[in-house]
Amino acid sequence: MTNEQRPAGVSPPVAVVFAAVVFIALSIGGLGVASLIVDADVIPVRGLGAIPGVVGQLLALGAFAATLRWGLRADPPGYLIAVPCAISAYLGEVLGIVVGALVSGADPARGVAAAGSVALGFPGPVVAVAALLAALFGILLVRARTNGPRWRWEDDADDL
Repeated sequence: MTNEQRPAGVSPPVAVVFAAVVFIALSIGGLGVASLIVDADVIPVRGLGAIPGVVGQLLALGAFAATLRWGLRADPPGYLIAVPCAISAYLGEVLGIVVGALVSGADPARGVAAAGSVALGFPGPVVAVAALLAALFGILLVRARTNGPRWRWEDDADDL
């Protein structure tokens, strides 16, 4: 065995992956719960199908991950990086709704109306808050300067 120290914290690419999984889970779960509480559809415009919502979530996820990866370049990254992550996810969701509506062959006016209802209704803030929380989680992972858990038998025999 060697006495090499393991790297402190999580590497930025790994933190981005973990934060992206947390973001998509919080976003989908939050939209579902908010839809039940408010008793309204996430996309209230009829006749669009599921494609605009899926494309919106994918674009929000991509924008979130890219912004977080950019923000984690600093050493140590600041917690304020979470704000641009939330804004980019919000804008990605709104733009993704329009792109998804166009891809699905819907009327462009319906796509813009759906994006406007998402931006001004409850779905936009839900996505933004999910991105804010997930970004804070990713930043915390990178800033944490602790070693992982170790069992006693993993230490050198001299230390016991």
